[in-house]
Amino acid sequence: MGNIDQEVVNKVIKIVKKKKIDFPESYVNDIAEACIRRELTDKELETLIVRVKKAYERSKVESGEAIGTVAAQSVGEPGTQMTMNTFHYAGVVELNVTLGLPRLIEIVDARKTISTPTMAIYFDEDHKFDEEFAKKTASKIAKITINNVLDDDLHIDYGQMNVEVIISQEKIKEKHLDFDEIVSKLEAKLKKHTFEIEDNKITIAPKVDKRTKNGIQIRDIRLLVDKIRHFQISGVKDVNRVIIRKDEQWVLHTEGSNLKAVLKMEGIDKEKTTTNHIHEIYTVLGIEAARNAIIKEALHTLDEQGLSVDIRHVMLVADMMTADGSVKSIGRHGISGTKSSVLARAAFEETGKHLLNASIRGEVDELTGIIENIIIGQPIPLGTGSVGIKMKNN
Repeated sequence: MGNIDQEVVNKVIKIVKKKKIDFPESYVNDIAEACIRRELTDKELETLIVRVKKAYERSKVESGEAIGTVAAQSVGEPGTQMTMNTFHYAGVVELNVTLGLPRLIEIVDARKTISTPTMAIYFDEDHKFDEEFAKKTASKIAKITINNVLDDDLHIDYGQMNVEVIISQEKIKEKHLDFDEIVSKLEAKLKKHTFEIEDNKITIAPKVDKRTKNGIQIRDIRLLVDKIRHFQISGVKDVNRVIIRKDEQWVLHTEGSNLKAVLKMEGIDKEKTTTNHIHEIYTVLGIEAARNAIIKEALHTLDEQGLSVDIRHVMLVADMMTADGSVKSIGRHGISGTKSSVLARAAFEETGKHLLNASIRGEVDELTGIIENIIIGQPIPLGTGSVGIKMKNN
């Protein structure tokens, strides 16, 4: 902020302290900006602060409020309005990403395998406007097989029992690859085969196993052709395609995700680069990053459908999913299945199993939650039920 802005901020802080109001820093800055934008007088600024305080107090959750139930209703009700479609990703026609209800289910189920993993890869200050660097990085990340660099299709010679691989020099130059490197990778993969190299032609033949009387079979050659055709010579594991886009800067969008490998690459902005795969974020960046990813992905999914849900409800869901240091699903394999109350677990799913296991272990239900008190017909510990009365003997 400039000097004038800082003066206004100091003025706001002074009034806030005088009124004994405990505002977050962001509120102070927002009020200062509004004051400058609207050219408020000192009296008007004071009135604004008092009214913001009233709104701030009203927005706080009261003691005994059933925040879990409210959050469930607030996310569940708009969820019924969601479509089941898969949409194009961020305006990129070539890439599809799961959105709508299937994506929301993926998030709250904490699935380790998601249907359309994708990454947004950004470059650092030195490379974000460098088109050549973006193309070179894209070719390093995208999956490239022998099939992508062939001059023509693979030639099978059944007479000589070998396969001819003719590499296109133009294609390997375009994809920033090296012919010798391709040959060495193939040799490492097909150790039990013989290689003959002539210009850009590689002739590969299976070695005859002297222990067998049959020699090389036609089936062996066909299996070899499939192995060669789909052999990956470049790219990051689990990333199939890369789309290069230019918004304000060069950005790569991928089909498939491997955050760990991409963050190790040179010229990548490690702060901006992200993936929609929450378990990958948890593994690479930790539980706090996973919590933020759950919030961001859930809000983005709801927003895509034009649905507005208060961030605090989504934050509560994310907190519940990550509270114990790992990403847990909301269901019998996660939060609902690991509740401390036996009756609450039994009321959700697999009733007999939970009651049997609890009786074997001799578990005691302290009846501290809502579900278990409803089951046995006691007042629940919420609202008026959260207040106890003690009598004082004179």
